[in-house]
Amino acid sequence: NHSGSSSVTFNLKKMAASSKMLTIETLKKKKIICWFMATNDLMTELQKDSIKLDDDSERKVVRMILKLLEDKNGEVQNLAVKCLGPLVSKVKEYQVETIVDTLCTNMLSDKEQLRDISSIGLKTVIGELPPASSGSALAASVCKKITGRLTSAIAKQEDVSVQLEALDIMADMLCRQGGLLVNFHPSILSCLLPQLTSPRLAVRKRTIMALGHLVMSCGNLVFIDLIEHLLTELGRNDNMSTTRTYIQCTAAISRQAGHRIGEYLEKIIPLVVKFCNVDDDELREYCIQAFESFVRRCPKEVYPHVPTVISICLRYLTYDPNYNFDDEDEDDNAMDAEQNDEDYQGSDDEYSDDDDMSWKVRRAAAKCLDAVVSTRHEMLPEFYRSVSPALVCRFKEREENVKADVFHAYLSLLKQTRPAQSWLADPDAMEQGETPLTMLQSQVPMIVKALHKQLKEKSVKTRQCCFNMLTELVNVLPGALTQHIPVLIPGIIFSLNDKSSSSNLKIDALACLHVIMVTHPAHAFHAHVPALVPPVVACVGDPFYKITSEALLVTQQLVIRPLDNQSESSDSFDPSPYINDLFTCTIKRLKAADIDQEVKERAISCMGQIICNLGDRLPNELPGTLLIFLERLKNEITRLTTVKALTLIAGSPLKIDLRPVLPDAVPILASFLRKNQRALKLCTLAALDILSAVTPVMVDAVLAELPPLISESDMHVSQMALSFLSTLAVTHPSSLGQLSGGNILQQLITLVRSPLLQGGALAAMLDFYQALVATETPGLGYMDLLRMLTGPVYSQSAALPHKQAYCSIAKCVAALTRACPTEGPAVDVKNSRSTDSIRLLALLSLGEVGHHVDLSSQPELKTVILDAFSSSSEEVKSAASYALGSIAVGNLPEYLPFVLQEISSSKRQYLLLHSLKEIISSASVSGLKPYVELVWSLLLKHCECQEEGTRNVVAECLGKLTLIDPETLLPRLKGYLESGSSYARSSVVTAVKFTISDQPQPIDPLLKNCIGDFLKTLEDPDLNVRRVALVTFNSAAHNKPSLIRELLDSVLPQLYNETKVRKELIREVEMGPFKHTVDDGLDLRKAAFECMYTLLDSCLDRIDIFTFLNHVEDGLKDHYDIKMLTFLMLARLSSLCPSAVLQRLDRLVEPLRATCTTKVKANSVKQEFEKQDELKRSAMRAVVALLTIPEAEKSPLMSEFQSQISSNQELAAIFDSIQRDSSSANMESMDTS
Repeated sequence: NHSGSSSVTFNLKKMAASSKMLTIETLKKKKIICWFMATNDLMTELQKDSIKLDDDSERKVVRMILKLLEDKNGEVQNLAVKCLGPLVSKVKEYQVETIVDTLCTNMLSDKEQLRDISSIGLKTVIGELPPASSGSALAASVCKKITGRLTSAIAKQEDVSVQLEALDIMADMLCRQGGLLVNFHPSILSCLLPQLTSPRLAVRKRTIMALGHLVMSCGNLVFIDLIEHLLTELGRNDNMSTTRTYIQCTAAISRQAGHRIGEYLEKIIPLVVKFCNVDDDELREYCIQAFESFVRRCPKEVYPHVPTVISICLRYLTYDPNYNFDDEDEDDNAMDAEQNDEDYQGSDDEYSDDDDMSWKVRRAAAKCLDAVVSTRHEMLPEFYRSVSPALVCRFKEREENVKADVFHAYLSLLKQTRPAQSWLADPDAMEQGETPLTMLQSQVPMIVKALHKQLKEKSVKTRQCCFNMLTELVNVLPGALTQHIPVLIPGIIFSLNDKSSSSNLKIDALACLHVIMVTHPAHAFHAHVPALVPPVVACVGDPFYKITSEALLVTQQLVIRPLDNQSESSDSFDPSPYINDLFTCTIKRLKAADIDQEVKERAISCMGQIICNLGDRLPNELPGTLLIFLERLKNEITRLTTVKALTLIAGSPLKIDLRPVLPDAVPILASFLRKNQRALKLCTLAALDILSAVTPVMVDAVLAELPPLISESDMHVSQMALSFLSTLAVTHPSSLGQLSGGNILQQLITLVRSPLLQGGALAAMLDFYQALVATETPGLGYMDLLRMLTGPVYSQSAALPHKQAYCSIAKCVAALTRACPTEGPAVDVKNSRSTDSIRLLALLSLGEVGHHVDLSSQPELKTVILDAFSSSSEEVKSAASYALGSIAVGNLPEYLPFVLQEISSSKRQYLLLHSLKEIISSASVSGLKPYVELVWSLLLKHCECQEEGTRNVVAECLGKLTLIDPETLLPRLKGYLESGSSYARSSVVTAVKFTISDQPQPIDPLLKNCIGDFLKTLEDPDLNVRRVALVTFNSAAHNKPSLIRELLDSVLPQLYNETKVRKELIREVEMGPFKHTVDDGLDLRKAAFECMYTLLDSCLDRIDIFTFLNHVEDGLKDHYDIKMLTFLMLARLSSLCPSAVLQRLDRLVEPLRATCTTKVKANSVKQEFEKQDELKRSAMRAVVALLTIPEAEKSPLMSEFQSQISSNQELAAIFDSIQRDSSSANMESMDTS
């Protein structure tokens, strides 16, 4: 009858559309194979979107599936459960309720198999329901139904296994759909609490899980009830067993909802501290775990208790009552520990551990210290005093799991110390005696001593931990191990040679060795090369590609050494004995074609390094190896790495002869300039630049490819192309003859006119022009080039589109003039027929030339420039003021007094002050010294000027003058803070802004002492002075945070004070029939919020984040500009301190929601609509950022807001597009990193 069944199945497949009824009929036949096949078919059908069932067939399908769940055969049951998932989303609501009812009833059955399968069924149904945020009615009604049945099952306490299943499903449902059950939370709580005292530990454990999920979504009253209950029970402390459970429960709540438990810590922590002193290891472990969760989840509230927590952890980190470390000498001790380890392996099972539980206490203590170290950056010096030595002492821990946690805690300490922020590596910070880095430096010998023993341990895990430690240590303190290398190398070699060790251990050992070699001086390793070469060479030959690849990096480091230090190192190291081994193992990997991509690339780099450093010792092997490079150059996958290797070889001081391969290689390189791969273009240009042995024919091939590369679309590529051309002008001047009519010059002229030309590319352009003129190629002389550059300005009546273009052309003219001092500059400033644009170019060129060449021999220069001051064009005026300043730099004694006299007598102070600014910014300090007093007194006359523009120029001049002689001038500036004029005060404070830069300067220590006085102007009665003070503060916080870090305690309250809206600054202005409100305090608030944003990046560890958040919250309800700023801050805060934001989430969501739901009045202007859209997008970005905090969506307000977003078409669209952008941005940042 077997064939009959298969024909049934065959029919099913054939008549899929009408197959529903047939499938159901077939299910009734009592043949297992049939059932199995038919159920499987049903499953496939249900998963199709197209399927529609009428009521009758729905009823039959549901009844049938439920019946199959009770089948004797396990396979059939399993398939039936799988059908439930797709079924729930296909059938009508009342059918789902039937399913749920039946499953709940079966779950209470006394047959174990049925019970198990039903609870899996319920979980499947819960998993298939739409998420709470979608606001579906189905989910709500199903969950209510299940909840009613579960609470009664849990409360009955008849059959433990039913209880366990019910608790499990309850936890699952609260986790996924907790928000829908708000009305049931009180009854769920009252059914769960008694289970905490259940005689069965497993029931308690699952109850704790369920409570953990409950507190994420429950209302405040339920939460208070739960905490009060726990506090009362812990206070009563009836028996040890339940007390343990209550402590565990408290820790679980803190882990899941740390942002809510914070306010109760004052009551909870003393109880936990008390129970730590009770002699019960399990209870101690739970107490310390509770501390760990408080430290991680309630950073603000736990702050006062951190010292207590640290001292408890340090006490229990060494708590090992059954073992004495000190009564025998070290070697026996090591043996003993190993034997102990072996006895230990058997007793890992938690509950049968009747002998020694103390290791769990030590492990909890290590993890808790890890949490403290990772979250309290500001206590680093304290950690190095107390925690660091204690952890190092415990590296000898005998229980491997504990040892791994001790290492991990120390790694966290090192990661916190890593000077990632610029202010930590700041020169000022270094002067303050004991910084964390200096303290760590002094502990290095102790750390090395402890690790030295561990590196020879049998355990692989321990040795891996040691390598991670060493790697991190060297990243934090490069060069710290120089004295200790002889001690460490044998330990590393031990792991490389160890036959039994896993491949991961070898990879870690090689990676560690590589980092140490990169960060330490070469001579430290010379003595160890004989010992290192054999194991490293063996690893290069290892069959596992990851080991080979790491070993090649180490080989490359081994090779780099000899060349660098031959001259200065006293021990002249002779590499010849090892060359052969290193070359042979590398060439083998270089030749292999069927090998991992990473190994191919590293073999190429490594061989490049070998030839670069040892090529002179390999005369016979060279030609063959270069031919392999040529092959690799032709392969798309390896070409980039090969170009880099060739660049390295070409630049070698050994003058390696590359002529044999150049005729083939250069045309390939030239073709790379066409490829659409930017990195390849850049590396190829660098390689061509350094290859000196090219012939004119090869040069022509390359020149043909250059024109498209010189364009504004990629300035860096243009810069490399220009520097290659400059090199050519020196090495192959004859080849440049063909430029005169060619495309390259056209491209250059176009690039000069680009507004984007600046920095490196502009410098390369000037170098090229100077090199080109120097070749004296016919048709490319001084006048020819000058005509090309300036021709367009003279011939066209229309002006060039960008002012920047005139500046660039002027710089090129000046560069040409400097290269040919005999040719006089041709200048048309006086010519009355000249257009404004010719005048503009002429003045700028004069300025650029005058900067480097003394033009005082031109008698009418001064009058020409002063005439230009009265031009009708603003641009010509400012060009004239720049020219005057620049020419003065070329000859200060001649021109500076003239400028000063003009400022005193003339009406055009603003322009003349700009000239003065140019002089102060560009002239040499020694040249300016004699004039400082003169200039200073002149500037002071103008610092009370009514016009803000003039005051700003004066302030910049004052600031830059102060840098010339800070000892005398800074105190003077400080004196003017007492001035009665608010204009003078604001000029002085602005001047300070111009003394701060992001580079170290001699003025820094002086500034640090008195910047506090300047910032006192934050209390100035004048609005403008306060605003300027905020701008200066922002500049300091951004460029040199070390100046203001110590002042934050006094400055922050004033800063926060400026973020408030002031009623008295808002006034009504009448504009014809309309009244218009003006807020004079807006700029001030904006400046204050900008400072707050800057502080997030530079001084986060000095800010009380909760006070900070209060003001962010106010900003969310402020004016448009300020909302935009605070939305940015929220996004930044979500990633910097998620736990603090989570505690405030409910208060932050409200204003965001208000922004997103505001409607603009229908008759508003277009700008209003655009502003509102921009606000919505910005607010949504903040929402998306908040949702990256894992527990955010569990907040009732947040999930309500989410369902509001998904139900509103416009908001949902914005939300989706932002989410897509942010996920693609993350992917990109991963690509680039």
